[in-house]
Amino acid sequence: MIYQNLRQFIEALRKENDLKIIEAPVDPYLELAEIHRRVIEEEGPALLFTNVKGTPFPVASNLFGTNRRVDMAFGPRPEQLMDAIVGATKTLLPPTPKALWNERGLIKDMLKVGLKTVSHNEAPVLGVRRTDAPLAPLPRVTSWHEDGGPFITLPLVYTEKPGQSKDHNLGMYRIQIYDDQTTGIHWQIHKGGGFHYHEAELRNEPLPTTIIIGGPPALIASAIAPAPENLPELLLASLIMGGKLPMTEDPLGGHRIPAEAEFAISGYVPPHERRPEGPFGDHFGYYSLQHDFPVFHVKHMHHRKDAIYPATIVGKPRQEDYYLGEFLQRLLSPAYPLVMPSVKSLWAYAETGVHALAAAVVRESYSREALVSGFTILGQGQLSLTKFLMLTDRVIDLSDFNLLLETILERFNPARDLFIFNHTSHDTLDYTGRKLNHGSKAILMGVGEPVRELPRVYEGGDLPGIRDIEPYCGGCLVVSGSSFEQEPELAARVLERLAAGEQEWPLVFIVDDAKEVVRSQASFLWTVFTRFNPATDMYADSEVRLHHLNYKLPIVVDARMKPGYPDEVLPREDIVKLVDQRWTSYFA
Repeated sequence: MIYQNLRQFIEALRKENDLKIIEAPVDPYLELAEIHRRVIEEEGPALLFTNVKGTPFPVASNLFGTNRRVDMAFGPRPEQLMDAIVGATKTLLPPTPKALWNERGLIKDMLKVGLKTVSHNEAPVLGVRRTDAPLAPLPRVTSWHEDGGPFITLPLVYTEKPGQSKDHNLGMYRIQIYDDQTTGIHWQIHKGGGFHYHEAELRNEPLPTTIIIGGPPALIASAIAPAPENLPELLLASLIMGGKLPMTEDPLGGHRIPAEAEFAISGYVPPHERRPEGPFGDHFGYYSLQHDFPVFHVKHMHHRKDAIYPATIVGKPRQEDYYLGEFLQRLLSPAYPLVMPSVKSLWAYAETGVHALAAAVVRESYSREALVSGFTILGQGQLSLTKFLMLTDRVIDLSDFNLLLETILERFNPARDLFIFNHTSHDTLDYTGRKLNHGSKAILMGVGEPVRELPRVYEGGDLPGIRDIEPYCGGCLVVSGSSFEQEPELAARVLERLAAGEQEWPLVFIVDDAKEVVRSQASFLWTVFTRFNPATDMYADSEVRLHHLNYKLPIVVDARMKPGYPDEVLPREDIVKLVDQRWTSYFA
């Protein structure tokens, strides 16, 4: 089924017994989030809170918190259509009459993609208008006790490039509610809305901005999709829906609004105005710290007469964004070879916060073509924020990280296949580079035939300062000992000892708790790749030859927590006890 709005999807979940309605009074400050986290951890149902303190609106959460609900939200059609589009690029070149006839079904489907304007009477989002203290009735959902305030966590932020209305962006940038008329707006680097605001500041003009909350599930998915910059998100939403997206004119002026949205908040972001935003417990599983960000001034808000407020809670993976991210990767992956012909498949790992780690199966039709593919990937939109990129020419399932790592380590030549680039951009939420938006990147490659057999059992004896030694997979060792503050030079000591030993482990990670890290792929990926910066935390003997660093095995990575890293997000003890005490009342 194609859902035209949020309530159709919620009703379908209710009929499938995959929705729990919580009628007990719930505080949006921390209590709601703690309930949500417990339910999603158990892969439980979507939640509809009908009695949220301080707001007349029911709050829906965990709508996309399982693979089943994501599949239910979008169905198989979007992926089938994307496969057909990619296939047609081969059959329609050149576009002969026979080829066009053979693809008539696809052409008919593509004619359905786009936007359509509907009248005000056909736009439920215009049911209620607020101009006085427009944000006052919204739920003040606060997820973590160190957060800087309440946040809108599923905002769809719409902007247009100044002077070019056809160049528009719909992105999900968190919104901190300051008061009833202003919010912060967390525009990160390499994001479309941030580009539009940069252009507006150059012109010394305010940027008109609309925050949409709710609407068709496809609209939410398109806002977070890592789509190419020249693919408008509203058209992607239409493609996922399989029909034209209804839009209506704002009667008070400004942008057009998705007619089936729950809320539409209209206003502007002045040039050169900044205000502290954060901290915020984000999808990396840590608090992103307080920084100055632009300020959104609200002029008015429209909403449905019976509006439902969708929210999500982010934190240590896996949360809702993990399941949505997997769907979007499956949807968009067939298109990657169109943009990057030498890239056969690509996968970013949501367990690491997405930008910290990506991998690709690439073509190696001539020597070092894999490296060309690596540079191509790092030059593509949001992929340019990738911190650690792993490449192989073996056709494997990239979501199986253990298989990927072993495949690369069997073929990896350290003198040729490891590249570390310092002084590069970093994801705004990644603090391992020690300075906001600054850090380093690495490319690790393994192509061709295997050159070594990987060890799987450690037989190298004691290591200095190390108490736990745990193999993670073939060729990869995880060890722990003293903390970084106690012994910052531990990685160098471990490297010296391993380099002098007889047993060769190509890759070694130093962590704070080795036994916990090797427990699962999710635990390994989250702990390791969110806690090191390649240029400062990767250790190996090397020599400079013809302006190239030739590394030698082993490669030791210091992935311990370090001074300056933000805290891991953890629930407050009194809230945990409160929810323990009230648990049965929620589900009575």
